Amino acid sequence: MTARQVARQRRRRRRLVLGATLALTAASVLAYLVTALLPGHKVDAGPAAATPPVSTQPKASRTAGTASPSATPSPSSSPSPSGSTSPKSKKPPKEAKASSKGAPKSSRTSTTPPSAGRIRPNTSYQGVATAYEAGVGDGACLFGPSPDMMIAAMNTTDYETSRACGAYVLVRAANGKSITVRITNECPLPCAPGQIDLSQQAFAKLADLKVGRLPITWSLVSPGSIGTMSIRYKTGSSQYWCGIQVIGHRNPVARLEVSTGGGWRQLPRTSFNYFVSADGSGCGKAIRITDIYGEQLTVSGLAVLPNVKQPTQVQFARH
Repeated sequence: MTARQVARQRRRRRRLVLGATLALTAASVLAYLVTALLPGHKVDAGPAAATPPVSTQPKASRTAGTASPSATPSPSSSPSPSGSTSPKSKKPPKEAKASSKGAPKSSRTSTTPPSAGRIRPNTSYQGVATAYEAGVGDGACLFGPSPDMMIAAMNTTDYETSRACGAYVLVRAANGKSITVRITNECPLPCAPGQIDLSQQAFAKLADLKVGRLPITWSLVSPGSIGTMSIRYKTGSSQYWCGIQVIGHRNPVARLEVSTGGGWRQLPRTSFNYFVSADGSGCGKAIRITDIYGEQLTVSGLAVLPNVKQPTQVQFARH
């Protein structure tokens, strides 16, 4: 062989060896990649990009001031009856004993006296007394026939949307005579503030009916033994609408509330002396009555019986 032929063979061997080497390298890389992609096989691919460490601390609340989920909420305060901010009684109310099974339950508490109306305790008023034919003693207060005729009608101004209904008034004449009457009616205009229109029977205790008009002074009083109070639901009352009336109370009634399950609701008073729940809320539930001195009497267990006088076991204290 010539030198040129020998050189060609050498170059051919180098190319074969280099090709074989490249083929083996490619096969190894391919095998490696296939193995790496098999499921469950971990490959140490060298240093990877750094990932932020996972914090084990709870995330902050999105809203500032929000309590943590583990915080126990404090119990909300009970709604104040009718929105009153009066202080609670120092002594727990005493339950009155029912006289028989099924009788209404009653309790007594005290509170700050409500805002005084026109007729206030321990105040003397001046006016004039007149007389009217009172019939059986019924009137705008809708109490019904009076057991006695020592009754009177209060002028519209001092009647104050029936607030004077049931009040006991001591009337003194200039001649020194006096009489205690119960307000059962309203004396419309031209009755002036301070004027009281007495039943003829009551006027006759002070002066002859022929006098016509008699200068007087008068003031509120708390009479002695008059029995206990009664509650009456107005004709047409039901669980959907009711009117509630207090009868036989010693002191003027300043407020009447009914239990609504979540607290006490004060009912508006009408000129015909009923406290009305227009939507039926509290009808047939416990009733709480407050007089002008701040004493509260609670009565429960009364059914909605229209036009039925239901006796209770309580009465306001004497002042």
